[in-house]
Amino acid sequence: MLTINLFNGLVYGALLIVMCSGLALIYGLRRVVNFAHGSLYMLGAYLGYSIAAHSNFWVALVAAPALMAVLGVLLDRYGFRLLQDRDPLSVVLVTFGLLLVIEDAVQTVWGKSNLSMAVPELLNTSLDLLGTPVPAYRLAVIGAGITVALGLSLWLRFSKIGLFVRAASTDPVTTAMQGVNTDVLSAGVVGLGTALAGLAGVVAAPFLSLSPAMSSDVIIDSFVVVVVGGLGSLAGAFIAAMVLGMIQALGAVYLPDVAVLLPFAVMVGVLIWKPAGFAGSRT
Repeated sequence: MLTINLFNGLVYGALLIVMCSGLALIYGLRRVVNFAHGSLYMLGAYLGYSIAAHSNFWVALVAAPALMAVLGVLLDRYGFRLLQDRDPLSVVLVTFGLLLVIEDAVQTVWGKSNLSMAVPELLNTSLDLLGTPVPAYRLAVIGAGITVALGLSLWLRFSKIGLFVRAASTDPVTTAMQGVNTDVLSAGVVGLGTALAGLAGVVAAPFLSLSPAMSSDVIIDSFVVVVVGGLGSLAGAFIAAMVLGMIQALGAVYLPDVAVLLPFAVMVGVLIWKPAGFAGSRT
């Protein structure tokens, strides 16, 4: 049982890594707390469901995040760019309103009933993990989380654009004075962050039920991860996602009466002990 619970914690932690990477990227560059990020995750899952129904899962895995990236660029141009200098309350109200709009649009197009996406045939099997059979698809989810974490880390550390992103997240004015078009850069980063939310939705669809309420199920955990890891820090978000995944999985089995409160207890403890979060700096 312990092996299964730890494995489930890794799966959920890996899913949170994909989800929270986009949230941390958007905040790190635009300084916008995007309460609509959970609804973007939900929209990506529904788009993936429809695309997979007309083709297959692998096409959906590429096409849905690509469509979400386009939506992210539009959101940055006509939303986040205008909100970055506004007071926090205005940002919260606008992004929360966007969440409601997306949820209503999803219900209008796909309805309120729960939907499910079939596991791709290639991964519809079980593998042996320390004597315990585990679904191959869930191992693939862990692999997706590792790939996203490693890919983003290498991109930010070693690419020229990654250097610009790190510079703009620290001092956008000075970065712009050096000749970097920070508006175009920010649009690209918001597009990438939105695509990652869509990717998380497509990845989650084969083992989680699709419903208009799925955005609220994940957005709270996502914000806990981002706050605990350190606002705008990818490294901190990666660590916090795995910690929260383990806490959720083990708490649901060994402390079911208080499992819902455990993430908030961790967040309160971290904020008291280290208010800047695990990383304590922006990436």
